[in-house]
Formats: sequence, C-alpha cells, structure tokens
Amino acid sequence: MNGYFQLVCSTNQTYLHVFPPTDGGMTAATSEMAEYLGNKGIAYDSSVISEIAGLGGKHEILINHMTCDEVREDYKLIISPDKMNAIVRFYPPSLKGGTLSKQEFIADLSFKGIEFGIQEEEIDRFFNNKRYCEDYIVAVGQQPRHGTDAYIEYYFNTDLSARPTLKEDGSVDFFHLNTISHCHEGDVLAKLFPEDPGDVGYNIMGEKIKPREVKKKKLKFGRNISVSEDKLSMISDVDGHVTLVDDKVFVSDILTVENVDSSTGNIEYDGNVQVNGNVCANFSVKAKGNIEVSGVVEGAQVEAGGDIIIAKGMNGMGKGVLNAKGNVVAKFLENATVTALGYVSSETILHSTVYAGDEVTVSGKRGFITGGRVCATNCVTVKTLGSSMGADTIVEVGADPTIKVRIQNLQWDIANATRVVKSVVPLIEASKQKRAKGIKVTPEQLQYVKSLEVLNKVKEKEIEDKALEMERLQESIGVYSNAKVIVTDTVFPGTKISIGDVSMVVHSEMKYCKFIKLDGDVKMTAI
Repeated sequence: MNGYFQLVCSTNQTYLHVFPPTDGGMTAATSEMAEYLGNKGIAYDSSVISEIAGLGGKHEILINHMTCDEVREDYKLIISPDKMNAIVRFYPPSLKGGTLSKQEFIADLSFKGIEFGIQEEEIDRFFNNKRYCEDYIVAVGQQPRHGTDAYIEYYFNTDLSARPTLKEDGSVDFFHLNTISHCHEGDVLAKLFPEDPGDVGYNIMGEKIKPREVKKKKLKFGRNISVSEDKLSMISDVDGHVTLVDDKVFVSDILTVENVDSSTGNIEYDGNVQVNGNVCANFSVKAKGNIEVSGVVEGAQVEAGGDIIIAKGMNGMGKGVLNAKGNVVAKFLENATVTALGYVSSETILHSTVYAGDEVTVSGKRGFITGGRVCATNCVTVKTLGSSMGADTIVEVGADPTIKVRIQNLQWDIANATRVVKSVVPLIEASKQKRAKGIKVTPEQLQYVKSLEVLNKVKEKEIEDKALEMERLQESIGVYSNAKVIVTDTVFPGTKISIGDVSMVVHSEMKYCKFIKLDGDVKMTAI
C-alpha cells in the first residue's frame, strides 16, 4: 500500500505522522501533504515539509507550536475535464478525529452533483480495507453508443460505366450494348436498411451525451413499383427495365415508337424510350430513363435521365442537342452539341461540341475527331485528332466541363447582382440624407426605400455566396492529376490541347502519343 500521513493534535503543538509505503507502494508526496495542510488551514513551515522527502521509515514531524482542532477522515475529489470519471484520495482522521461512513461519503458525492455511474464496489474496497493516499475511481460515466447511417442495397446494375464492345472488323457494336438492367414482376429491386440512432450516454453529473447524428434514407421510386408491408423492400410490378436516376428507382415497360416525327409529335416519358427508326429534325425526345434510337437523329433535341444510344449516329445540322445524365453512345456525331455526365463513345466526332463528365472515346475503323471542341474530365482517347486540312480542333481534359459552365453562369449572375447594388445604393443613401436633414417623406416613399434596402441585402448576400462558390469551383479546376489525351494514330498540326489550366498547340504531325500535364505544362509522351 502507499505511504500516507496523519495529523496529531496536542496542546500547543501539531505533529504530522508519516507512514512509509509497503509492498512496493508509493511514498506520500510532500506536495500532497502541503496541499492537505493548506486546505485544513493549518500553518506549517514549507522547509520542514520539504525535509520529509529525505527521511525514511515511519517518523513524526513537528509542524507548528499551535493547538489545532481534531480533523475527521476526509478525501480529495478529482473530476476529469470531460466529467466521465471521478477519482478520490482518502486521508486519515487525526488521532482523535472522527471517521467517514460509506453513507456519508455517497451522500456527499450526490451533494457535489455526482449522480451517475457510482462505483459501489470500488467504494466498498476502501471502506472494507482503508488505504490512504491511493486513487479510487468512485464514479464512471457511460459513453454514448454511436449508431450507423441508413443505407440502401440495390439488386440491379447501377453502374453507368458499361462500355460498348468492338467487333472483329474494328467497328463498334451498337446493337448489343447491355446497358439496360432487365427486371421481372415480383423482383426485389432494393432493400432499405434503416438507421441505427445509437444510445444516449451520460457523464457522472447525470448530463446526457448525445450520439453522433445519423443519416436517414427512404426508398424513392416511380410507377410500376410497390413496397413491402414493412416499407423496407422495393418490388417491381411489371416486366421491364430498371434504372437508378438521382437515387430514385424507375421501372418501365418501355415506350416504343417507329419514328419521332409529325405522326408522334415531341415525346416526353417517365421511363425508357425505344425509337426503332429515326428522330427527325426539329422534334424532341425527353425521358427520365434511357433513350435508344435504332436509326439516326437529325437536328433534334434528345434529353435523357440515363443513357442515350444512337445506333446510326447523329447529324445535328448545327442545332441538334444530346443531353444525358448517363452516357452517350453514337456511331457518329456531326455538327451537334453533346453533354453527358458519364462517358461519350463514338466512331467519329466532326465539328461538334462535346462535354463528358468522365471520358470521351473515339474508336473503330475511322476514329477521328475533326473540328469543334471536345471536353472530358478524365481522358480523351482518339485514333486521329485534328485534320491535315487544318480544321480548328480543341480538346480539353482535367476539369469537369460542367464546372466551367457553372463558373461562367456565376460570373454572369455576380455581374448582374453587382449592377443592381450599384443602382439601388445611391437611392438608399439619398433617402437617408433627406431624413437626416428633416425632410419629410411620404409613407409610399418610405416603403419604397425599405424595399430597396431588402433588395440590396438580398443581392449583396447573393454576390457573397456566389463568389464563394466560384472560388471553390476555380480551386477545383486542375485537380484531376491523371487527366490525359491519348492518340492511337495521328495528331495533326493546329490542334489545341488543354489539360486543366495549361494548354499547347500542336505544331507538327505526331503519332502514337499521349499528352499529360507535367511540371506545369502540357507534355507529349509515347503511349
């Protein structure tokens, strides 16, 4: 046991009995003795206390030449900063002092606010065999049990990165793409595993400690889908195709038309659309799922929440638009504007503007990009890039194209909001000056000025928020360190290649090369 000390009070003298440790215990610290005497209001000579450290064995030290009152058995309470445990060190009474009962001690803990996690076994350990100047953990809090977020398991292919395959002759197989997940009536499409909120913890003062907040989820779905009685399973009501768009599951039995023309008008559909023929100029097809066209698209607008697949390609005629939240696959793209959040795959891209959130692959027998602008976040892979005729061809990688568009829109919005602020601030200031001079204004004028003040605050907040967003987006440009342009055959002079925030113009014909960003510049390396 540890060494300890005990007061001895007599007439006109106060002593301190110091007991040595036994069985490898620790010697009583002189600093602890000094603290104890100070807390009891007993005068002492610090040099005398310091000398105790050099003494061995049991000894008695004269503290002062004064009479002190007998002291009861006492303790020192130490509460951890996080209030999760309380440690007590007990001190013996003076020779004629009273002792502390277990009931008194527990009541005193309660009086000091300690109400939770009382360790009675530890307390009994002391009162059954009193050992002084030792640590007893008399209260322990309960940490909260942190829960888990809800999650959903989908039992169909949600991966939008499936790629078309090449035939033996080198052409792309646009007829067997396997990009649609089939489902049947009664199929379980998804299961929701609810969140576990966890359990509240308590510190020793009885204060609640909340577990970390968990994320909840719910099954989101369109028509042709039912949920189980417990609301945890999603079941298909029909045979068809299943897609996941923005965390919402759609099952459709496919809208099939021969052609999109004057006989059908524009098409807007919640599921997938299959066009067996062509989409004629000036018409539009919009679907929340995938759109497949077996023929060609001519100067039309096609918008899909999933993939767009055009077996025989697109001649945009300078006005055709493809917009997909998934991927775009077309035999050729000519004079068109194409945007895909996933990848774009084609055998030929001619005088078109193409944006891909992932990559652009131009392969097959011809495999060329000539004219226009092709942008991808990660990679552009092409057989032939540019033209011997010098057609202006721009390829950009290393920045999400949608971010660049968003930055342009933010710049426009900030400029407009700034113009509004510059126009209303002088009016507000003029009104303030009038009122400061005691010039009366009508209620209508006052109301008008108040509306201008509200408008000014709204626009200033808009400028601040959009400037912060623009700064964040600008910092993100160029973070795609592995972005590259791969040319599997020839790149012609005059082609401009940009990677992130740097660019170069090709000045001579090159073959079988790769362009990457290295040391702050665009560099050409061998494949």
